[in-house]
Amino acid sequence: MERQLVTAAPITDLQGDVFLVTAAQRGDRAAFGRLYERYARVVHGILLSRVPPREVDDLVQEVFLSALRQIHALRDVARFGAWLASITRNRANDYFRKSIPGDKCLEPMAEDQFESQLEGSSGSQSRDEEAAVILEMIRALPEAYREPLILRLVEGMTGPEIAARTGLTHGSVRVNLCRGMQLLRERLGESAKRS
Repeated sequence: MERQLVTAAPITDLQGDVFLVTAAQRGDRAAFGRLYERYARVVHGILLSRVPPREVDDLVQEVFLSALRQIHALRDVARFGAWLASITRNRANDYFRKSIPGDKCLEPMAEDQFESQLEGSSGSQSRDEEAAVILEMIRALPEAYREPLILRLVEGMTGPEIAARTGLTHGSVRVNLCRGMQLLRERLGESAKRS
């Protein structure tokens, strides 16, 4: 009779992150590479909610380079996701401080700008253009809703994944997704009536 291998209990995301962060702090580049794989969508989504889409890919790389340089200073390895999300938000803020004069600082598109863009669009608009317009509509929402909506709708993450990866509570993610979706639906309905 053949022996069957018994596998250990699956490692939770948090346990896996703690292991990987600890290894990365000791200089294990492969462990940091795994953290990159786990968190690239989060960083991409947070940046997409805050900076022009054409800048996101370069900024993702900058965030991870910064994290790699600073990982040794992370005290609570279980809070890696929240720490990385904080670095990401700070990098987005730095982008605007460094690249755009103060009086021309671009926040996500204002509602009146968005409406004029919608009015100017034709029915033959491509899917990419429609997606860009909807992305701008999401970016015009209050900050608390932008990030979770982009992580959910663009990056395809679930509510619990968003909470685990960003350090937010499950309740706040759920509430912000619900309210953000409701507000987005209202604005989409208003724009459809105008067209």
